[in-house]
Amino acid sequence: MNIAFLGLGNMGLPMARNLHRGGHTVTVWNRTLSKADGLRAEGVTVAVNLADAVRGAEIAISILADDDAVTSAILGPDGVTAHLPANAIHISMSTISVALSQRLAAAHEQRGQRYVSAPVFGRPEASAAAKLFITAAGDAGDIARCQPVFDAVGQRTFVIGPKPEMANVVKLAGNFLICSVVESLGEAVALARKYDIDAHEFVEFLTSTLFSAPVYKIYGGIIADERYQPAGFKMRLGLKDVRLAMAAGEAVDVPMPVASVVRERIVTALGRGMEELDWSAIAKLAAENAGLK
Repeated sequence: MNIAFLGLGNMGLPMARNLHRGGHTVTVWNRTLSKADGLRAEGVTVAVNLADAVRGAEIAISILADDDAVTSAILGPDGVTAHLPANAIHISMSTISVALSQRLAAAHEQRGQRYVSAPVFGRPEASAAAKLFITAAGDAGDIARCQPVFDAVGQRTFVIGPKPEMANVVKLAGNFLICSVVESLGEAVALARKYDIDAHEFVEFLTSTLFSAPVYKIYGGIIADERYQPAGFKMRLGLKDVRLAMAAGEAVDVPMPVASVVRERIVTALGRGMEELDWSAIAKLAAENAGLK
């Protein structure tokens, strides 16, 4: 399959590599072209602009940082919608607002292009291992066409529904839950440590009994190790996702009081200079507030 891949961040670069290794013809684009040097050495075509990247593509995949980056790359005057062939599919794997997802669907429909929203769950190590979980929404036939792409980068695809923005709601709700888990887990670990209980032993107990879900195991290990660098997902991106979840709730009159709490925790972390740390470093705040080093 002829694929244009847009965005080579912590998640995107290994995804593009896995698509290439899976036998697809991949052309990549990134604002900072030097990030593609490793892929170029492996035989991946590197485009210097979006027009060259998507011209002739059957599928264009974008995984970009935020709404502004997606709007510029996809809807800009020389962006994807201006050059993607008719009937080709744009798969948006970025974590974006519900409102932008709806705008993308309308823009592609106007130009005779197809659109599937398919944000992913998993940290960079899962991306490298092609073990992401994919939430896909859109036309059933379009999703079926995209399945070889999903199989190359993920371990399972969940089809959410016919409206692309449905997948974005699931992604935002899921990221809100992850952040809530990190906050509560950080507080629990701080409490245990204050009573001289070893953090690793406490997390081992939790994740071997009632809290055996991957999110507790992954983030429990990070918190116990205090391993907040290098950041798999930076703090400011976490703030962006919580804000988008709150905006999605406000749009349909769903109050999210816990989201307000975790938003304030992330803002506090940023105020204390934690911008380059992983978003799980909000657990560091719980430790510091408890007088722990």
